[in-house]
Amino acid sequence: MRVRPDILRTYQGVHTWTGIIAGLVLFIGFYAGSLTMFKYEIQQWAEPISVPVTDPKSTNYQALIDKAIEQYPAQMAAGFELDLLTSDAPLSWYTQGQARGMELDNQLQTAHLHEQQLVLNEQAEHKLADLIDYLHRTAGFIGEIGHDQSGVYILGIAAGLYFLALVSGVIILLPTLVKTFFALRKEKGPSRFWLDSHNLVGIASLPFHLIIAFTVVVFAFHDLIYGGLAQFYGDKPLFERTPPAAQAYNISELTPIDTQILAAKRYAPGYEPIHVSYNALSSTSPSALFKMSNKNAVSRGPDTDYLAINPYNLEVLYTSYPQGEDSFWGNFTASLFSLHFGTYGGDWGRWAYFIMGLFGAFLFYSGNLLWLDKRMKKDAHKTSTHVMAKLTIGVCLGSILAVVAVLLLAKWANLLIGNINHHYMLCYYLIFFISLAYSFKQGTNKASYNGLITLSILTACLPISSAIQGLSDLALLPYYNSYSVDFIALIFSAGFFFIAKRLKQKSVKDKIILDHKTIEFVR
Repeated sequence: MRVRPDILRTYQGVHTWTGIIAGLVLFIGFYAGSLTMFKYEIQQWAEPISVPVTDPKSTNYQALIDKAIEQYPAQMAAGFELDLLTSDAPLSWYTQGQARGMELDNQLQTAHLHEQQLVLNEQAEHKLADLIDYLHRTAGFIGEIGHDQSGVYILGIAAGLYFLALVSGVIILLPTLVKTFFALRKEKGPSRFWLDSHNLVGIASLPFHLIIAFTVVVFAFHDLIYGGLAQFYGDKPLFERTPPAAQAYNISELTPIDTQILAAKRYAPGYEPIHVSYNALSSTSPSALFKMSNKNAVSRGPDTDYLAINPYNLEVLYTSYPQGEDSFWGNFTASLFSLHFGTYGGDWGRWAYFIMGLFGAFLFYSGNLLWLDKRMKKDAHKTSTHVMAKLTIGVCLGSILAVVAVLLLAKWANLLIGNINHHYMLCYYLIFFISLAYSFKQGTNKASYNGLITLSILTACLPISSAIQGLSDLALLPYYNSYSVDFIALIFSAGFFFIAKRLKQKSVKDKIILDHKTIEFVR
């Protein structure tokens, strides 16, 4: 296919600058996003090993709820959580904070039955999984705009630029796509090999990247979109709401939990309730929000679909389910959410999204390196190019180092400190900015090598920590089930060490000399 040279130059400029502007932000979003596919497994890995206190198959949830209502009516009426899958205490309520938002001081009261007696335990709500998701949604930018984080809007803008970069990149490749799609021409030098790898990953995963770009923009600016749509509705509400009851309900009249579960299953055949959140049970607008799981169906949420009912009369208040063939927009929206979250295809789908997320991070990193290599050859003394080189190494390696350091902190601090959520945040930003400063101080060559070696050591410490804690109390070892996390950490540790070794062994001809300093990029 032939494309006019002036058109190619225009789109090449668009592709280059949109990629450079958005690349570092999106690198963090994609890297953290790949980890969110297994964030609950990571959270479980970081928790101290404990003996199960309940069995979800035999737990009498009704007896548990009745006993808790009898002893703590005010707390239960305000709202509580019921986990139908856990082997820990299934009942909990917030004594401080709430479920929504990234609150670091949340305190939970957990409860379970032992010999028909209510056993209570107050603990901090650990936010390790939420921190990973926070980095995925905001790239670490702090502050709020309205009721959402500022980083969400920044990432939304970056996703818009990312979409332009994808489209322009495809146009650039059209003339040579058939000939060079699977070509990895390492014999023509590292620059050509990196360019071929960049193009291959970009084109092969193009549908994935297009849907991610589109959905991120929608997620970031959904309030503005709804606000715009509301102008066409006038006085009619955009979303129908169930009117409140004439008088407040009494928690003592709560419908039995088994009846509620059965009603949820009847409404959504094939789905299994796994968690229930009760809210405002002594008000005129009580609700029970069911998380409904079906591994063979697309879902609206990151893990499940949602069904909200009135826990007294079992009236459906809200649902995220596709509503059959007659609800085109409901099905379409659910599909978009599922395509973004990777909630289809079971564990194979999660692993595919994990790998594609890492490839996405590679796409932005390699794009920056290609731009830097080209700029260095034109003018090796340009300050802006030098700054971008240090930013690329500092931000990319710094963000990965910071996340691994937080994981290691969580593994040990969970044994010693009640609430370590503030320490998570402090550790992440401290390591990130130290890595960034080190890159600017020591140069990209030294920062790359030392950063990769440090990363390899820290990542190796994750399974070592698991082994030390497991061997320190052999009685708890049978209850440990996070071996997959340790195994993946070992693979990444070996990978980081291999890249560092290759970087150290690079020949002099692949180095770029700038102001008597050696700059090397990880190729």
